[in-house]
Amino acid sequence: MATVQDLLARKGPHVFTTGPGATVLDAAFLMNEHKIGSLVVLDDDRVIGIFTERDVLRRVVGEQREPATTLVGEVMTTEVVCCTLATTITEARGAMKNRRVRHLPLVDGEHRLLGLISIGDLNAYETSDHEQTIYLLQEYISGRV
Repeated sequence: MATVQDLLARKGPHVFTTGPGATVLDAAFLMNEHKIGSLVVLDDDRVIGIFTERDVLRRVVGEQREPATTLVGEVMTTEVVCCTLATTITEARGAMKNRRVRHLPLVDGEHRLLGLISIGDLNAYETSDHEQTIYLLQEYISGRV
């Protein structure tokens, strides 16, 4: 069964991060610049939160806070759903669905960041896997395999 490690091998381990002392404005600029929907918040290389577009809408705009003076640590999501390299793709998708999140940081036993997967990454991985299966079935039916 495919694991998150398989997905990470295709996608790569690069993750955009920020610290709790960054301003919401700086974090939003970073997210816009790289066209991403979240930043993992680290303290001493350990995951302590995640800052998402949803956090901006609910905790900044919704509470009429000033982005230039509000710190990420004040508005980030602190209950972060994480997974490990051994987590199966099915388990990761279930965690995202059940917890209503779109991003899962991958951590080691010390809660250090190893990577990040998104619902889009899962969809792309599974689409690619299905396309390969379809191709092989077509080749089999045509007698070329």
